[in-house]
Amino acid sequence: MSATQPLPRRTLFYYSLTDLPLLMALFPVLVFIPKYYGSNLGIPLALIGNIMLFTRLLDVVTDPLVGYLSDHTQSRFGRRKPWIVAAAPLLMVSFYKLFVPPDDAGALYLFTWMALMWLGMTMILIPYYAWAAELSPDFHERSRITGWRSMAGTSGQLLAQLMPLVVAVVLGLAGTEWVLTVVAWTMLIVLPICVTLTVTQVPTGPVEASSSIPMLQGLKLMGSNGPFKRLVLGFMIGQTALAMTTPLYLFFITYVLHAEDQAIKMLTCFYLANLASVQIWVRISHHIGKHIAYMLSFIIIALAHPFYLLLGEGDFWWMLPITLVTGFAAGAFAALPNSMKADVIDLDTLESGENRAALFFATWSFTMKAAAALGSWLAVFGLSLWGFDATLGAENTPEQLFGVRFLFALAPSVFFLTAAYIIWRYPITEEVHAQMRSRLEARTS
Repeated sequence: MSATQPLPRRTLFYYSLTDLPLLMALFPVLVFIPKYYGSNLGIPLALIGNIMLFTRLLDVVTDPLVGYLSDHTQSRFGRRKPWIVAAAPLLMVSFYKLFVPPDDAGALYLFTWMALMWLGMTMILIPYYAWAAELSPDFHERSRITGWRSMAGTSGQLLAQLMPLVVAVVLGLAGTEWVLTVVAWTMLIVLPICVTLTVTQVPTGPVEASSSIPMLQGLKLMGSNGPFKRLVLGFMIGQTALAMTTPLYLFFITYVLHAEDQAIKMLTCFYLANLASVQIWVRISHHIGKHIAYMLSFIIIALAHPFYLLLGEGDFWWMLPITLVTGFAAGAFAALPNSMKADVIDLDTLESGENRAALFFATWSFTMKAAAALGSWLAVFGLSLWGFDATLGAENTPEQLFGVRFLFALAPSVFFLTAAYIIWRYPITEEVHAQMRSRLEARTS
């Protein structure tokens, strides 16, 4: 396939499918699990935060190992597909165990199944994302690929939020416990279907030779890739901020706005705006450049978040315009940096002589998961330090409620603006990438 020939929409659709069930299940992990295990099962918030953080730190070992092994995998199905297929059963079991815990589930239970869940996510996401970089070498086509995948993932998050309405209206059941149960059973059905369609309907890509560079030498080469380090740092800081807001949404709406029964409506609006904006951000990036568009999204969400501080009891619908703006800005957070990541891999290929996409995506995967864990930890541990009590029926003082407001409205903006400054200096423009591709093509001709 030529560098300028766009991928068929059919290929993009089937490739993006796998992201839908993954993010559909991850949404409850980040939003409902901290509150459910804290309020319903009585595990202290600080301990939940520490468990969520420590299980992600295990990826320091598993992420580069899976990336290295994927790059060195040789099979008639390619380097990526065997890992994606192998990870699916592990994810199905671990998500079910997390979402349908026994009544006596404690901290050890949460730690065990969360650790196994993240191992499964490592096994599937690193090869899956590396595969995208190999589907096309074109600068803008990569944004199109990651844009489709981002829309599928956002659709999964949206479906996870609609589960409470399905549970309440169709099944006549209420409560977080039933929502998690429905998501668990949905995962058991949807995940194997989506994975099967992805691996059977999407070509492996043109890059199939395995890497011969040892892992430590490869990591050293990666460490010398300045644009990659800048992109990773900006991404991690921005994702940490976004991850802080994810569990705090429920706390803010429940305890500050006193509108817990309306929370799903607001989250749905956020992800609808997110979904609608993905292709807009891809088009914007075509005109002003990927890194400028990415930086602009950070600035917009950083300026919007402090307005949440103005809200109080009864102000639920005043929250809507702020949420729509933040949801719009966050639409750039998946499509653009993932496309930029494929570009920096080309720089590594120039320097190493090999395509080691999975090892780069392993670093990226660890960064993504570490940011999510760090953000969640800062949120729940910050609430704990502020003295906030999340147990059912507890009364919190105005000072404790201000902790929720501060952590949700103001703290993330500092991270977002820092990320914007870092991305501002990112050096790989469309012109620079065109020069890189010319050198790569000259080397292989």
